[in-house]
Amino acid sequence: MPTIKYNGFLLNCAVGENLRSVLKRNGLPPYNGSARMLNCRGLGTCGTCAVEIKGKVSPKTGVEKWRLNFPPHKEASGLRLACQCKVLGDVEVKKHDGFWGERV
Repeated sequence: MPTIKYNGFLLNCAVGENLRSVLKRNGLPPYNGSARMLNCRGLGTCGTCAVEIKGKVSPKTGVEKWRLNFPPHKEASGLRLACQCKVLGDVEVKKHDGFWGERV
């Protein structure tokens, strides 16, 4: 059972669970400010759930690749969209500043 470390919390989940869903279920949404209310609800189109991840997650989806190459995001930032990631092992997740969490 993978462990997710986020904002000082340790969460457990099943292998293959969606990162955004696990965070939200535990009251720790991957959003800053008003993005908690203004987001695409996990479709991968808004980019507001961008996070830095260390650990084993699924490869980037096509939607994720597209969104992370569209401003304000930059592919080189190394960010991932929590709504598109499946947790495959222990991970450490960090949310950066900015509406989209893009300020690495």
